[in-house]
Amino acid sequence: MSYKVMVVDDELDIVEFVKLVLEEADYRVITAITGEEALRKAQIEKPNLILLDIMMPEMDGWEVLKILKIDENTSQIPVAMLTARTEAKDRLMALQEEAIDYICKPFSPKELIERVETIFAQVGKRPSKPRTSS
Repeated sequence: MSYKVMVVDDELDIVEFVKLVLEEADYRVITAITGEEALRKAQIEKPNLILLDIMMPEMDGWEVLKILKIDENTSQIPVAMLTARTEAKDRLMALQEEAIDYICKPFSPKELIERVETIFAQVGKRPSKPRTSS
């Protein structure tokens, strides 16, 4: 079984880049480009991890995170903030709002995979190598 990761960012090039990197590492990827779309898909898809941008129009990542954490159907899904914001106050807010990690853009593909694997190890869901199909 491969783990399902949702990538939420209003910048399509970032979404596509992260999706490609994660799929290369055998993760299943769901994407969303708005906060509302992310909340809807989180309910339906039940991802194992959400990578969430902070700066999005209409509903920002902080609002999405708060809603995810108070909803009993999504509160157990780990959420990592994936953002260009590097200020200490944002990192602190992420911890206060129960984000499991804070990943700053730009990042390398290797760093992203290592951070995702570390998150799964933290939550007790070590990704198993998927079986190759014939």
